[in-house]
Amino acid sequence: MTVQEMAERLSLKTVCLCEPEREIEGGYTGDLLSWVMGNAQSGDVWITIMSNNNVVAVAVLVDVACVILSEDVTLDPGVQELAEKKGINIFSTAESSFSIGAKVAALL
Repeated sequence: MTVQEMAERLSLKTVCLCEPEREIEGGYTGDLLSWVMGNAQSGDVWITIMSNNNVVAVAVLVDVACVILSEDVTLDPGVQELAEKKGINIFSTAESSFSIGAKVAALL
């Protein structure tokens, strides 16, 4: 499944869509960035409430397929521009991390 297909099925709000055809391989939920760096995998959907520049840095390092910001989190100023520059797909939702994670898992 591509990130665009997932976003449409889950009615996610698009924040930054640089690679709509990027394939999703799995998923990871976490907010402790060092833990995400050590445990998330390339191609994962990463669900988080983190909203600063470090989200983009970790997303690039791990090579996630996309980031979903849960619980109506909005990016800090300038982060969207950085994500676009680095080619990171980012979506948002009002749902909790638990709820959106369950829905992502059901799709995969």
